[in-house]
Parts: sequence; structure tokens; C-alpha cells
Amino acid sequence: MATQAVLFDLDGTLLDTAPDMRDAANAVLCSLGYPEISMETARQYSSDGSLGLLQQGLGDDYSRFAASELRQHFLDAYQLQLNRATRLFPGIEHCLNWLIGMGIPWGVVTNKPARPTHALLTDFAIFKQAAVVIAGDTLDKRKPHPKPLLHAAEQIGVAPSACSYFGDAERDIQAANAAGMTSVVALWGYLREDSGVNDWQAHHQCATSEQLSHWIEQTLTL
Repeated sequence: MATQAVLFDLDGTLLDTAPDMRDAANAVLCSLGYPEISMETARQYSSDGSLGLLQQGLGDDYSRFAASELRQHFLDAYQLQLNRATRLFPGIEHCLNWLIGMGIPWGVVTNKPARPTHALLTDFAIFKQAAVVIAGDTLDKRKPHPKPLLHAAEQIGVAPSACSYFGDAERDIQAANAAGMTSVVALWGYLREDSGVNDWQAHHQCATSEQLSHWIEQTLTL
């Protein structure tokens, strides 16, 4: 079935949030007496969320802390960092405007909690045109479970098989495949060298955010 709607992950796919996430993680680590993580580490592990970043800084001591408390500490710090350095990846706004111009609905499905998600998106005017935004706590399941993607398709009014989903993490591809959507790896995202992208069983890979618009235009107009 031809693609009638396009859904995207947020962090590492549409928005480069790693700088602000790193600063939030470092605020937590410093408060606990641990060294800061580097920007390189943040870019490799931001797709693993707050706990993934903090685990890199805490190392073997990570198990000493309650995950729920660490996560809340991070979210409190992150709320102060939102959009200080976060930017749309190059070419993303052009791509979204092309979808809007073509009348193709698009939306966001992220594991990021609703509060920071909506706080982020309000600072970027383009997201006012999103047909749907599903956050990590919108439902009782989140990626890699397909439920958020299926719910997004239902909200748009398009069959899952007529949706394409772009993401930079294996759970994105797992969720899209389980939902019966066309899955596409965003290779410009927060990927590690050992991530094994070729084993994720994605339908397609897109090399750079600058090429995204061209890739979608070619694919959707075939």
C-alpha cells in the first residue's frame, strides 16, 4: 500500500536534543559527585533516554541508585535546559513543509514523556502542523510495543500499512514492523558503531537528514 502518512521519532530524528540532554545528565551527575559525560557519549546514548545517559556517567555504581529517582532528578534538570541548544536537524523543516504542502499528514511518536515533549515542540512553529503527537506516557505502552504507532495511525485516520515510520533506535524499527508500517532507519541519529543497524530488519535506511526530504519526495511520488 502506498504511504499516506509519515510518522517520526523525535530525539535524534527530527530534533538534535543531545546537547541539552547532556547538560541535564551532567547536572545530575555533578550533584551526585560523578564526572560529566562528553558530547560524544551523549550523542551515542541519548536515544537510550535519561537512564541510558546517567548509566554512562555512573558506571558500575548505577545499580546503587533507584531508577525512578534518577529519572525524576534528570527530568527536573532537563526542564531547565529545554531548547537552550536543541535544534531541528538540517533539512527537517523543508521536509515537513513539503509534506504539509502535499497534504500528507505527519506526526511524532516518541518515548519522551509528555511534559518535555510538548514544551519542546511549542518552541518550533512547524510542529503546530503535526497531525498527531504521541509521547512516552500518552498510553500504557511505549516503543518497542506497536501500540503508540497504531494509536497514531488511528488518530490520523490512516491504515498502519499506509504509514511510514522514521527512527534512529532499534525499538523504533521493532515497533514499526510490529505495527505493520514501513520502517526506516534515520542514520543521522544517535547511533553507536556497534548498534548493528543492518540487523534491525528495517525496510529502508536514509543516510542524512539533508537527504530526508528528497528520499520522501521520491518514495511518496513513485
